[in-house]
Amino acid sequence: LLIVIETVFPPIPSEIVLTLAGFLVRQGEMNAILVLLTATIGSLVGAFLLYWLAAALGRERSIRLLGKLPLVDEDDFRKGADWFDKHGRPAVFFSRLLPGLRSVISLPAGAARMNLVQFGIFTGAGSLLWNGLLIFLGWLLGSQYELVDQYSSVLDWLVIGAIVAIIVWLIIRRVRRNRAQRRG
Repeated sequence: LLIVIETVFPPIPSEIVLTLAGFLVRQGEMNAILVLLTATIGSLVGAFLLYWLAAALGRERSIRLLGKLPLVDEDDFRKGADWFDKHGRPAVFFSRLLPGLRSVISLPAGAARMNLVQFGIFTGAGSLLWNGLLIFLGWLLGSQYELVDQYSSVLDWLVIGAIVAIIVWLIIRRVRRNRAQRRG
């Protein structure tokens, strides 16, 4: 359930949830196979929810709606959708291994109506690999679980800094485009 929620609402870090599960596996309180299986199923359920949401809106409607959001240009979504069209299946697989992109990749896949079986296979394979890695890391750390928390907070600050930098860049770019459009 936590992984379904984490997939739909990324602020819940799978890095913490699954490394703790790995620690509990090492303590004999959880079964490794069941943890890996349920985490991967949770990832799939969350990814399919986002996929179907975007599939219901359609590509052009999604582009128009997303283009109306603050700090988002239709052109950016079109470029992202084009990139997905060019690298679809590999993008779905590799995005499952990258924080921040794990959830987002389901949206262009759904809007593009990527084959459901392929989407499921690539999402499942990437999620299985990521989840297994985190569970194994938690198992390896054993009683050093507090190290995960320590390093995840550093990662959180790096991600927050990157997000702030991107937002500032998007604001500057939007202001410059608006000024250029008014002049021309």
